[in-house]
Amino acid sequence: MPAISQNPFGEVRIDLREIPKTLRRELRPALKKTGDQVAQAARARASWSRRIPGAIRVKVLYGRARSGVVITVNRKKAPHARAYEGIAARMGNASSFRHPLFGDREHWYTQRTRPFLHPAAQARRAQVQADIVKVVADAARRRGFK
Repeated sequence: MPAISQNPFGEVRIDLREIPKTLRRELRPALKKTGDQVAQAARARASWSRRIPGAIRVKVLYGRARSGVVITVNRKKAPHARAYEGIAARMGNASSFRHPLFGDREHWYTQRTRPFLHPAAQARRAQVQADIVKVVADAARRRGFK
């Protein structure tokens, strides 16, 4: 039975590695559907870009190192997504980033970030947590757990 716990920050942690492989196949579509809700919101928030919405993907992982619903942006399709999200910001200033214009390293320009993934995840956080707990609990109940 997967361990379900809640930390002081209100995040639900489910150890998906402990779920039997037969049950994983059953859970994967439901967990992906839950992640797709956040991905769709992130795509809407990044609609100002031609490349970012198409580069957003949802994966369900059951690995040893990482397990859970993971939303990623393909850096080959949208290399600028990281900077706009504010991930690459240095010195704690996530509201802007600097870059040379057209490779001219003599002149650097400051540009504001336009986060899309983190705000989408935060806006849907409570619903996603409830959905994941419900999906795992329903699957466990169908397998005979109480």
